[in-house]
This record gives sequence, C-alpha cells and structure tokens, in this order.
Amino acid sequence: MSAPETTIDRAEELAEGILPDRTPKKRMLIIVNPYATTVSDRLKSLVVYALQGRYDVHAVETQRRRHATELCREAAAEGYDVVVAFGGDGTANEAANGLVGSDTPLTVLPGGSTNVFCRTLGIPNDVVDATEHLLLMADRFRPRRVDLGLAGDRYFVFACGAGLDASVVERVDRHPRLKASLGEWYFTWAALSTFNRRYLVRPPRLRVEVDGRAVEGVTAIVQNSDPFTYFGRRPIRVSPGASLDSASLSLSVLRRATPVDVPSVLGRVFSDSAERVQRHRQIQGFQGVRRARITAVGDDPFPLQVDGDYVGEFGEMSYEVRPGGLVVVA
Repeated sequence: MSAPETTIDRAEELAEGILPDRTPKKRMLIIVNPYATTVSDRLKSLVVYALQGRYDVHAVETQRRRHATELCREAAAEGYDVVVAFGGDGTANEAANGLVGSDTPLTVLPGGSTNVFCRTLGIPNDVVDATEHLLLMADRFRPRRVDLGLAGDRYFVFACGAGLDASVVERVDRHPRLKASLGEWYFTWAALSTFNRRYLVRPPRLRVEVDGRAVEGVTAIVQNSDPFTYFGRRPIRVSPGASLDSASLSLSVLRRATPVDVPSVLGRVFSDSAERVQRHRQIQGFQGVRRARITAVGDDPFPLQVDGDYVGEFGEMSYEVRPGGLVVVA
C-alpha cells in the first residue's frame, strides 16, 4: 500500500470516529493550497469532515499567488475564530501576511514537503496526526502572540535567505514533481548542482550591515525561529538565539563558498549544533538583531527566498522584527 493511500485510510478512520459535539463551535476557515505536495481533493474532504465534528468549518482553495493573504484579511474582518493554512510553508507565509496585526489566530495543517513552521509550532508533520491535534485543540484553545520577521514589505515566520540558499529554492520550485517525489534528496542535488554551476565560478556577492558592523559574503540567512529547516526528520540549525518570542532576529553570513570550505560548513550544519556552525572560519553570526540591511556588491543582484518561497532578485533588502505581530494557536 502506498503512503498516500495509507494516509487516506487513516483520515477516513479518523473522520468516521468523530462524534458530534453539542457545545458552541468556533468558526474555522481552512485555506487549502490544492497544489501542495500532499494535498488531494479526497484528503481535503476527509480532513474538513473530521474537523466539522468540533468546529464550524468553511474551506476555500487558493487560486493564485498571494490569494491566501487576501482570504486571511477577509477572515480577520469577518471575525473568524481561527484560520488554518493547509499547505506548505508558502501557504503559511501568505496566511501570516494576511493576519499580521489582527487578533485572529493562525494554525497549520502540513501539506508541503518540509512544513517547517508547522513543526516549529509543535504540530505533527503527519496530516492525520495534525488533524487529530487540531481536534483536541478545541478543548484547550489558547492563542498566543509570536514575532515576525520583515524583509522589505514581506513578513516571514521562520527564515529568509539571500544567495545560495535562495538559488536552490528557485531551482527546486521549477520542478514541483521532482520536489514532491524526491523531497530533501532533490534539494541536495539542486544545492550541489547550483553551487557547481553558479557559486563556484562567479557567485553574486552581498554586504550585510548590522548595528554599524559590516561583512561581505555569498549567502546570508536571517532567522525568526529555530530550526532553519529540516532534512527529513533532522532539524537543520544555523543561527543560535532565534525563537518566535525573542523580539529579535538571528543572522548568519557565509563569507566564501569554495570546494574546500563548503564540505566542512555542511558537516557542521548537519551536526544539529548552531553553535558549532558559528565557529566555522567562514561563518559570521549576529544575534539579537532588530534591524539589518543587505546590499549587492557589484552589478549582480542577489536572489532571495522567504519561508521557502523564491521571491526574486534584489539589489538591496532591509530587515526588521515585529514583536508579537502574529497570533497563533497550536
């Protein structure tokens, strides 16, 4: 039996086991990304049916980029009790950008390939387990405020990367089927291929300025929470001190990317120790960051990704933190 069929079977069992609840139900808007890695019409229907046992559920599918942001702004204005982003980290990011500054809480159902924000909130990475988690949440509904990072005019919930990291995301997003079928292994191939083709020869360089200090490099990663991402079940930690309630950002700069340096950097990245990553001779770290600025060195702009979504190339980018900018419930 394939993994998707196993998930569907478990979702059916969960939906069939839900007993009706006579207590008043909270209004829930589920925003579904139909193109997310693990989302299908059948799975969506089963998840919605199960959640209807404890919530007054309305579900809507996104139709274009930034549609989730528009839907969340409307949901906040209409007084929904909770919004669920059912998709990958890109869907969660768009939802957060629509709910920022409001009192409407956001929660997540995993539908992507990595689901960093979902796991950071403590929600299971399996959609059936996560649905059960949201059902139990109805009895212990305790929203809380978390911080957001801001890159230009785009908020991010966990991380924003400039340079090699963003180039890899761009390449992976061009092949969604391979991304879905190969997962982190396709990211690995894309990283090696991108490094060899672009960053080994003539990488775009950038200059990072934080609190009057400046450093040049080829990649900068700004984190609002920890970990930076996952490789399968393994958390990838780059910058220490990042958390959803620290009222600050953490930032790491890779000064140089050569065949000599990169293997040792990767070895430390996979060691599950951000402190060990920071001790590498080619890494410069900044903690407790409230504001930062990145500018391109020379004529080549740098690529940028926000919460795992490639957003383009830029000549400059400013960063800041918005403490308590988003309400979440998990």
